[in-house]
Amino acid sequence: MRLAFMGTPDFAVPTLDALVAAGHEIVAVYSQPPRPAGRGKAPRPGAVHQRAEALGLPVRTPLTLRDPQAQAEFAALDLDAAIVAAYGLILPQPVLDAPRLGCLNVHGSLLPRWRGAAPVQRAILAGDADTGVTIMQMEKGLDTGPMRLIRPTPVAGKSAGALTDELARMGAAMMVEVLADFAAFPPIAQPEEGVTYATKIEKAEARIDFTQTAEQVARQILAFNPAPGAFFEVQGERIRVLEAAPVEGAGEPGTVLDDRLTVACGEGAIAPSRVQRAGRGAMSVAELLRGFAIPAGTRLA
Repeated sequence: MRLAFMGTPDFAVPTLDALVAAGHEIVAVYSQPPRPAGRGKAPRPGAVHQRAEALGLPVRTPLTLRDPQAQAEFAALDLDAAIVAAYGLILPQPVLDAPRLGCLNVHGSLLPRWRGAAPVQRAILAGDADTGVTIMQMEKGLDTGPMRLIRPTPVAGKSAGALTDELARMGAAMMVEVLADFAAFPPIAQPEEGVTYATKIEKAEARIDFTQTAEQVARQILAFNPAPGAFFEVQGERIRVLEAAPVEGAGEPGTVLDDRLTVACGEGAIAPSRVQRAGRGAMSVAELLRGFAIPAGTRLA
């Protein structure tokens, strides 16, 4: 098919690669404009932008698609379909209507659960047993379009980073499957029941709330690994917790219970195993405590 691809972060790269490998003609790649990054704050292209250039594909980075000129340029591509994966810009109706088969989205949840910006993190935080990928026919509403293919996968014990990578691979294969026999995947309206919204993650949510149960704290740590990173503060320093497990224990929430950094929660306790100090690499708790004492009885903030 003659396609445009629209995506920005790492999540979208496997779908772009799969479309190219399947022999589709990618006539344009749309990605968000480069953002300031690194110490020098120099503009850095997103993952899709970089991959598209490596593949020799033309890249467009409009600030918005609401501009009539941008819409006319998109329509002039004469597309069979536009494939969208974590693009990050709203597609106005003229853009949605321009391709012959419309716009198809790779969404990282089992719709209608977790419509919106952060479906992976919200699924982990909520303790969902399963999540998955939905290939959706896009319409004007927020992830409200009819579904062409939906496939589940277990959540249990996976970090947001690991689960995002898995869903990205699943979505890539599913999109190729749908395009290979488009008529075999007719659109099915989303159920009216079970709608939830995955609001954007705020950095303040990453501060560990030890008044929660140990199971909830463990999910918070998984949901914010790798970014923005669940953390606590002690002795004026922020410590990120990358891996941890619920264990038995009791005490005032946030109190260190032993010399291994086991921390009391609202119910049970949490035992971090891998952590990170500001400006340092990841390390074991034993490595942390050799150079940064956090004795039993310390209250973490």
